Amino acid sequence: MAYTSDAVDLPAFFADLVRCETRLYNALNDRLRARHGIVTSQFEFLRFLRDHPGARVADLAAEFAIGIGATSKGVDRLEKQGWAIRQPNPADRRSSLLDLTDDGTRLVHAAEETFAEELAELIGRTLDIASASAAAHAFVKLRSALERNQIGTPTG
Repeated sequence: MAYTSDAVDLPAFFADLVRCETRLYNALNDRLRARHGIVTSQFEFLRFLRDHPGARVADLAAEFAIGIGATSKGVDRLEKQGWAIRQPNPADRRSSLLDLTDDGTRLVHAAEETFAEELAELIGRTLDIASASAAAHAFVKLRSALERNQIGTPTG
């Protein structure tokens, strides 16, 4: 289905989407920093590593659609804090396998409660269940199409 300028103002839709994402991300950053000393990107990396033990930096980069260099620096920061470790990859000496430490596991568990509470507050006070469900469905569909067609995948 094609959209015309009469049906949806796509530039305004894009602006609203990006501004909402930025404001939600910033609010989550503030809450996670205040309660756990981490930011949203660190939380997301920790949660991914908890759910995908033995992942590689390339797996994180693909999941979050960010470059390998930025991902590797993010993992370096997690390692420096003692929340994650790199281990040699027996199948490929050029890469490492990533795992959480016990401290990282405890941190992501505690931060996950804060994250869920804050999202429920931020979204729940504005959208009813039907609106939130429709938005979630639309974004799943859009993300799936973008990923399937490898649109917006970083090159570095």
